[in-house]
Amino acid sequence: MSKNFKIEWHGASIAGATVIIGIFDGVHKGHQAIIKRALDLNNPVVALTFHPHPSAIVAKDKAPTELLTLSERVHQLLTQGVSSVAVIDFTEDFSKLTPDQFIEDVLKKELAAKALVIGSNFRFGAKASGDAQYLKERAGVPVTALDLESELGNSVSSTRIREAIVGGNIEIARELLTRPHQLVGPVIHGEKRGRQIGYPTANVQVGANATIPSDGVYAGWLTVGTHRWPAAISIGTNPTFDGVRGRQVEAYALDEKDLDLYDKVAKVEFGWRLRDTIKFAGLDPLLAQMKIDCDKARELTRYHA
Repeated sequence: MSKNFKIEWHGASIAGATVIIGIFDGVHKGHQAIIKRALDLNNPVVALTFHPHPSAIVAKDKAPTELLTLSERVHQLLTQGVSSVAVIDFTEDFSKLTPDQFIEDVLKKELAAKALVIGSNFRFGAKASGDAQYLKERAGVPVTALDLESELGNSVSSTRIREAIVGGNIEIARELLTRPHQLVGPVIHGEKRGRQIGYPTANVQVGANATIPSDGVYAGWLTVGTHRWPAAISIGTNPTFDGVRGRQVEAYALDEKDLDLYDKVAKVEFGWRLRDTIKFAGLDPLLAQMKIDCDKARELTRYHA
């Protein structure tokens, strides 16, 4: 059978490593537990992941939003200690591989895996017909299937984190991720109203599949290049002002006035939710509240990296 998949390596291509397998969307506490268990085996660790999300190919109506862009997912995996990340381009052809073909063509021929570490609910192969037990019987190498529910409780999952973010419970998401939820995208031109009223914001264009917190005002950080500033963040449609506009993600780098960030890639990190979006009676009450928001954001970020 001809090879019907493509692997993109981030880091050196490594054969004979301990291989962890999963989507790793969010690289949350559960994923970190899998990485730690793999590192304990004292081999180099390769993270085998898939993009796009398999559901986007085999069950499009059930495809979840992303917690991380692919590049940020790779970055977080490497940060957690894996040596390399192998990303399989998940296509319709790849989805048709049988469990045995996945084991033979990917795990043995491509990766020459020395050991495997997975979550106990891991499924693979056409129609998700392979499971952890099947892998233990057929892989020919030691397989560790980590029961994350018993290890960490049933609240640690990408689904639970998405629900927390969309519900505005950003602090819960931060705990489960072990870091602030983030959105990444280019800084685009907006209405420039913030600049006119003394609060110049970076209007960040995020991907259509991003997991965006509910409308409101947040405290967190804005990063562009090597600069990371404490920030007050607004998500919503700016209802105080006339006109119809889509949801915007805007971040004001606290006390920074002359930043030129247009067309640069920005990362917005959400640390705390401050309040709901409110339609104010006019500019003066809005400005008064914005000062309160910025003071609170300044206080919250002062003692947190």
